[in-house]
Amino acid sequence: MDSANQDINLNSPHKGLGSDSLSDVPEGTGAAAVSPGTLPLGLTEEEAEELRLELTKVEEEIQTLRQVLSAKEHHASELKRKLGLSPLTEFKQNITKSWQDVQTSNAYLSASATLDDIASSEVYKKTQETLSQAGQKTSAALSTVGTAISRKLGDMRNSPTFKSFEDKVGNIKYKVVGGKANGESAHSPNESNPVQDNAPF
Repeated sequence: MDSANQDINLNSPHKGLGSDSLSDVPEGTGAAAVSPGTLPLGLTEEEAEELRLELTKVEEEIQTLRQVLSAKEHHASELKRKLGLSPLTEFKQNITKSWQDVQTSNAYLSASATLDDIASSEVYKKTQETLSQAGQKTSAALSTVGTAISRKLGDMRNSPTFKSFEDKVGNIKYKVVGGKANGESAHSPNESNPVQDNAPF
């Protein structure tokens, strides 16, 4: 191969392709795959030979570009390693830069200004004040209801009806449990140490 064939044509349409894209070229489609015995229709032997030479040259350029690209990628990886740039670090930096770009964008600044205007508007302040007052009134109402319920329960417990019910429950409890603790039969309520009628449950 002469020096002219070794020069890399950087204006070639394949110059920006990565090694993965270039490696997709089927191996059997090179110059050797074209059999000199079979020619496509309308193609002379001289034209076919010219196309074969051009195909060989292009394949050599592709191979050279692959080697150059591989060397450049390896060099870039080494530089990143020396700088302490891992894929995760690069990802974080990209996210940070993207967020900074968003914060400085016209759309974000316009939206922020609109929210500030809303927060400082009279309607927003009145709504906030109304909600605050409603919350205070609700809290006071719940407190009043709780106090009323406690008072009602206290009144009910001190009522004659409740005390009569409590006495009856105490008598039943005494009759069922009273004398069986010592293995004796139940005592009558008239014995010397009766359980008080108003004993708690």
